[in-house]
Amino acid sequence: QLQASGGGLVQAGGSLRLSCAASGRASSNAAVGWFRQPPGKEREFVAAIRWTGRSTYYEDSVKGRFTISRDNPKNIVYLEMNSLKPEDTALYQCALTYSWAEVTIANQYSLWGQGTQVTVSS
Repeated sequence: QLQASGGGLVQAGGSLRLSCAASGRASSNAAVGWFRQPPGKEREFVAAIRWTGRSTYYEDSVKGRFTISRDNPKNIVYLEMNSLKPEDTALYQCALTYSWAEVTIANQYSLWGQGTQVTVSS
């Protein structure tokens, strides 16, 4: 089970840290990804990290602003979001996949957490 938290309202240029808490353990070939769905738009990939924490991958528009990391003992994946822009406004969800090769594809994820809303005001 995955549970996302940490969303909120922030001004442009601000920061937020999202958390995705995983109950139970996953195999070493698993990965956790963050997706977001802006209002009226399709869901899109944001970032992913291997369960081992050894590899990460980012969507181009968030590179250099967002950082995904993993706290192994606590089974939590974080998404640190800096220099936020109004276009980052979306419902953010974390999810679990066993397909690192297709980590940007939502239908490759088998387990989804509930979303947490991020709203960035201009």
